[in-house]
Amino acid sequence: MTGAGKHGAGPWRASLLTLFPEVFPGPLGLSLAGGALKAGLWALETVDIRRFARDKYRAVDDSPAGGGPGMVMRADVLGRAIDDVHGVGDPRPLVCLSPRGERLTQDLVRQFAAAPGVVVVCGRFEGIDERVLQARPVREVSVGDYVLSGGDVAAFCLLDAIVRILPGVVGAPESLLEESFEEDLLEYPHYTRPQIWEGREIPAVLNSGHHANIKAWRQDKAEKITRKRRPDLWASYQATRNTVRKKD
Repeated sequence: MTGAGKHGAGPWRASLLTLFPEVFPGPLGLSLAGGALKAGLWALETVDIRRFARDKYRAVDDSPAGGGPGMVMRADVLGRAIDDVHGVGDPRPLVCLSPRGERLTQDLVRQFAAAPGVVVVCGRFEGIDERVLQARPVREVSVGDYVLSGGDVAAFCLLDAIVRILPGVVGAPESLLEESFEEDLLEYPHYTRPQIWEGREIPAVLNSGHHANIKAWRQDKAEKITRKRRPDLWASYQATRNTVRKKD
């Protein structure tokens, strides 16, 4: 276990149930997340699911009932692993990373960041015995509409998104307020030196020193990019604006 913390005390705490504990912390041990981990702003625990197998082969999977390709993670083994880590009274959400889960959004990331931590089940093979998902308070979450080899890679995405918005992790917290998906908009374009690169110049308004005009330009660009690239977000943004106007 890296870091420290108990239920209800200490830093935000992530527990990962995985068949490959050796891959962690991986990128979570570098940059912002890694610095915050070393500073004790969050804690990471990895739990090898194979520890809870009872046979000499430490088998965690078996062939699917009804036939078909691949293997399925066993309910008895995974159930014991979950119960050992996410016991009675643990206030942390229990998350299973799965392509059939609800899509991970910035709003959901904020919900997880506001909790004392999270317990993540990293699935493998064709999937997990459905009875585990029915018998435990599991929330299935997907990091996107594609299929990965397992939940471990998805766990990196989930935890990185959460950790970076924990208090004290980002040096300039106000920068988080202007990122993509805040207020249902994608982020506006960014520029830096040199002033001219391959004949392309930084927009003049950004060098004007007129903060109101810069803010208006960024808002306009964010709206245009969102409307073009993500009509679903644009519809949500429009609906929110209409609701605010009605209240006013």
